[in-house]
Amino acid sequence: MNPSSPVFQSSGKASVRNLPVNLFAAVMGLSGLALAWRLAHSSLGAPALVGEAIGAFALGVFVLISLGYLTKLARYPEAVRAEFHHPIAGNFFGTIAISVLLLSAVVAPYSAPAASAIWTVGVLATLALSFVVVSRLLKGQVDPSHAMPAWIVPCVATLDIPVTGAQMPMAWASEINLLASAIGAVMALVLFTMIVGRLVHRDPLVPAMTPSLMILVAPFAVGFLAYTNMVGGVDDFAALLFYFGLFTFAVVAPKVFRPDARFSAGWWAIGFPLAALVIAALKYAAFRGSGPLWGIAAVLLGMLTVILAMLTVRTMQIALNGKLFA
Repeated sequence: MNPSSPVFQSSGKASVRNLPVNLFAAVMGLSGLALAWRLAHSSLGAPALVGEAIGAFALGVFVLISLGYLTKLARYPEAVRAEFHHPIAGNFFGTIAISVLLLSAVVAPYSAPAASAIWTVGVLATLALSFVVVSRLLKGQVDPSHAMPAWIVPCVATLDIPVTGAQMPMAWASEINLLASAIGAVMALVLFTMIVGRLVHRDPLVPAMTPSLMILVAPFAVGFLAYTNMVGGVDDFAALLFYFGLFTFAVVAPKVFRPDARFSAGWWAIGFPLAALVIAALKYAAFRGSGPLWGIAAVLLGMLTVILAMLTVRTMQIALNGKLFA
């Protein structure tokens, strides 16, 4: 990452120009938490109000961040353009598409037509972005040091299409789900291999990028959810995806949750991968009916809830004192 890039330049003054696109990861994390609590209500008897309240909050956060980023686009289009074309930051535009897809699932119990419309918008944005990102990579001459976990975001976005759209009533939805699953599964594995190779053979990530290691959990946790939605249930292959996602979480968690870690908006990158793992754990525990698996799911849900509550409070603090825009 080049600190002299226009993406990272700042005058030191608070300005919407400095609003980072990766802040949409907050919507992803909160929406995922809402869906996890909704599933916990049906499987563990958790209060229904918790998930619905978090879902409403996620929708409100999406509106606020969208208004802020649209203001940035209107006033500083060159900053948005630089962010989009940056080899690392540009991948976080996938957080917008994923947020839209997840919000379609959040609103689905209240309005099926609204959910279908929101999901369709998310599908179009996701497929367009994945096409642009893959085309950009295949131009060649890509610096291997840019192979960061953020590369996975646009491809995980395509996997979120079947995660959120398995029950969509449109006749064409099933084929779109297959298309998205094919793109997401293959590209996620290809990019995962490239990223792990970079992490093994090159310098460790700088501290500010360390939270993004949690994104490595996403291809397997989200892959589990997409696959089980496509085939209509849990099987041994789904179990393999879940357990490797759990193993990856166990490996990267000590590297991410360090006592000396400093807070920034980039910490929201951990939200949705963890939420996907929690939902996968709840779904797998329900399938196996195993006490230890229920325990793992409950611990992960509690951990995710506490972490996202802390991130919400810290983000509100730096938003109010202006540091988020400085």
